Amino acid sequence: MSESEKERILGNNDMDEGGNVGDGGGNEDGNEIVQLQSGSLMEGCSSSSVAHGDEPSCSWAVPGTESDEIDRGVHFKRPKVRSLALEWDIPFVSVPAQEEFNLFGLIDEEYTEMINSAGQYVPPVSDGEESEHPADFTSWGVNGDEHVSPDMDFMENGMDLTDDLLHMINLCKAAKVCRQWRAASTHEDFWRFLNFEDRNISPQQFEDMCSRYPNATQVNIKGSPAIHTLAMQALSLRNLEILTLGKGQLGDTFFLALPDCTMLRTLIVTDAVLGNGIQEIPIYHDRLRHLQVVKCRMVRISVRCPELQTLSLKRSSMAHAGLNCPLLRDLDIASCHKLLDAAVRSAATSCPLLESLDMSNCSCVSDETLREIALICGNLHILNASYCPNISLESVRLPMLTVLKLHSCEGITSASMAAVSHSYMLEVLELDNCSLLTAVFLDLPHLRNIRLVHCRKFADLSLRSNVLSSVRISNCPSLQRINITSKSLEQLILQKQESLTVLELQCECLQEVDLTDCESLTNSVFKVFSDGGGCPMLKSLILDNCESLTAVGFNSNSLTSLSLAGCRAITSLDLTCPYLEQVSLDGCDHLENASFCPVGLQSLNLGICPKLNTLDIDAPSMVLLELKGCGVLSQAVINCPLLKSLDASFCSQLKDDFLSITTASCPLIESLILMSCPSIGSDGLVSLRWLPHLTSLDLSYTFLLDLQPVFDSCLQLKVLKLQACKYLTDSSLEPLYKDGALPTLLELDLSYGTLCQAAIDELLACCTHLTHLSLNGCVNMHDMNWSLTIDRSTSPPQDDLLVVEQPDRQLQNLNCVGCPNIKKVFIPSMACFSQLSSLNLSLSANLKEVDVACSSLCFLNLSNCCSLESLKLECPKLTSLFLQSCNIREEAVESAISRCIMLETLDVRFCPKISPLSMGKLRRACPSLKRIFSSLVPT
Repeated sequence: MSESEKERILGNNDMDEGGNVGDGGGNEDGNEIVQLQSGSLMEGCSSSSVAHGDEPSCSWAVPGTESDEIDRGVHFKRPKVRSLALEWDIPFVSVPAQEEFNLFGLIDEEYTEMINSAGQYVPPVSDGEESEHPADFTSWGVNGDEHVSPDMDFMENGMDLTDDLLHMINLCKAAKVCRQWRAASTHEDFWRFLNFEDRNISPQQFEDMCSRYPNATQVNIKGSPAIHTLAMQALSLRNLEILTLGKGQLGDTFFLALPDCTMLRTLIVTDAVLGNGIQEIPIYHDRLRHLQVVKCRMVRISVRCPELQTLSLKRSSMAHAGLNCPLLRDLDIASCHKLLDAAVRSAATSCPLLESLDMSNCSCVSDETLREIALICGNLHILNASYCPNISLESVRLPMLTVLKLHSCEGITSASMAAVSHSYMLEVLELDNCSLLTAVFLDLPHLRNIRLVHCRKFADLSLRSNVLSSVRISNCPSLQRINITSKSLEQLILQKQESLTVLELQCECLQEVDLTDCESLTNSVFKVFSDGGGCPMLKSLILDNCESLTAVGFNSNSLTSLSLAGCRAITSLDLTCPYLEQVSLDGCDHLENASFCPVGLQSLNLGICPKLNTLDIDAPSMVLLELKGCGVLSQAVINCPLLKSLDASFCSQLKDDFLSITTASCPLIESLILMSCPSIGSDGLVSLRWLPHLTSLDLSYTFLLDLQPVFDSCLQLKVLKLQACKYLTDSSLEPLYKDGALPTLLELDLSYGTLCQAAIDELLACCTHLTHLSLNGCVNMHDMNWSLTIDRSTSPPQDDLLVVEQPDRQLQNLNCVGCPNIKKVFIPSMACFSQLSSLNLSLSANLKEVDVACSSLCFLNLSNCCSLESLKLECPKLTSLFLQSCNIREEAVESAISRCIMLETLDVRFCPKISPLSMGKLRRACPSLKRIFSSLVPT
């Protein structure tokens, strides 16, 4: 493409004195349209802050200047735009220095793509999207002989797209649209920050940019090639305020030319080689305020900046630093390993107004240097002397110090705390890894934060400060005693302090304490946290795995959460905490006596305390109590007026008096589980009359002989479980099917009982309101023949049969698992089991015939019925049929499932008479099948 064609498309990018872009001499027809790559090449950002290497913010005030070159009607008004933020990222395209530099980095191929064969420009679709109206693109085109199309004119005249509004649009796409948008995208206010960090920009390109935008205030060329040449060009910007360099070599000429850049306020040089390696690096500037020379290599450096306020020479390898900065307030010489003690002293003492000094990892620093700094720098507030092994703070006085960091200082001992105590303004103290420190005794009125981590010999801590709000102590294996007085401390975490035995606290605002794995704590610790012990607002206390605790006695009107998990040595627990809402006793398997009087608990699980012998609970809000497995619990007083569920399973020592007292004090109980409580008898069941809301009762595995108290007292009972109650006689359930007792009963479990067949038949015939019935393991359960009753004695001679009408039954779930004497099951459709949906007959080894016709049956389990031979089903809603390990023939199964039109799951695994190769026949017999489980190989 020729230069004239490029000029016709892009136009002249020269600006007038007002910073506006003109139409250009090669564009009389006004046909300039620019294509940008996704992103842009620079960022328009504020020049207000790049201190300490942070990324600059991207906002600034936009002036209200107008472009004289763009024709607009007088009705176009300019709304003022106060601030905006734009971020774009376009890489430069390297071009030869002799070629004209293209503002947007386009190469010849990209110019070619901008023009179609007819000479019209077709804007590309961004981000891989396709236009819904491809024809619309041509309406934006401009050829060499025409003015803007009518559609373009409508955009300009029908929409008030002023320059200030366009300044808020992403320049990556704005310049593609029209002349006005292209001109606005080159507005000078967008190019105040020239960011070329890690960009492959040539000196010619950068010189062109500096010429085009001479009012730029911020430049970043860190990581760019030829950094010295670019830096010298950047100094030509008359308004430059912030300059960032790095990753290269800067010659002496740059530093000699630096004073000529009079507007420079911030200079950042990172990871660079300064000078020729022999001479001293001079940084002289009358108005420079912030200087960072980080990780740079040089022999000596001299800084003479009368207005300099912050200076960082961190990780730089000079042997001497001469400073003449009378206003310097912040000096960072951390990790300058080549600086000797005298050099550090000279640098710091030359700045009498110094407020912050970081000399961490300067291993040569001595106490003498600190003493001289303390004398000259009277305003020093922040000192970081970490990793300085030679300092001990002997005779050092820093009265104005507010922050002191002494990490890994081998010379710091308990004697050093005398010097620290003279820093009465101290707010932050960090003493991590001070291996020789054994004790800290401080009374500092302004101390807010203290850290003691990995101090292996540290044994005694005493702190007094009303504003102390943070205490971090960790991995101090020798720590034995802690005494803290504070009016601001709210949280105290002292985990894994294995030697801690004495804890004294006077912290009126303390709310959370974590003493996990403090194995040496004794029972006296509870006096500290009880009322009157110095922590009146304590809400949460964690004492997990404190294995030396044996007796817990706690009285607190503020505690809401207590955790004693893993405290295996505790045998006695006495809590008087009316607002206690959560308690964890996991692993307290030696607890024998427990008292919760009163507590605010809503639920409590003591089933994890198998040795619990006596229990006293006064909990006005408790609704759930689990005592399952407390096999030696013999005395229990429960006063929980809102209790709804009580599980006392396997509490074999509880007697009738327990049940009588509990029902009288907990009248709202709805669910009561007394399974395997053999000491509960009929006298205790009489007290159930005090539970008018009881709906679920479990008396399984008890020695009951009479259920009459249950029938008389539990009128609202819905669930009754009587598993393995072998002492109940055949007449024990007669009130159910003869007298209509328990009219609301829905679920009855008589598994593993001794009831005869007649009693079971009567129960099924008369208790039509039952929905769930379990008869698992009933040895007296014989054939289930539920055919209609035939009365031949009253039938006329001409009639063969007289059908006695059966009542409609509500039974939905019937379980007869493992009934060894069942041989035949016959449930015809006229038996009126219209609601039966689940029938489980598995493990009935002698069952041979099954004939079921139930319109609602969905689930039928005949697994492990190894004698099964005949199967007839008329169950149109059956979805699951299990025949695992049955000897039934393939033809019988095929015939049975042919009438189950909704069957989806069939299990015929381990059926020796059904070949896995015949699954196709079963699918043809029942097309609705979705899943067939069969053995992979013939059995």
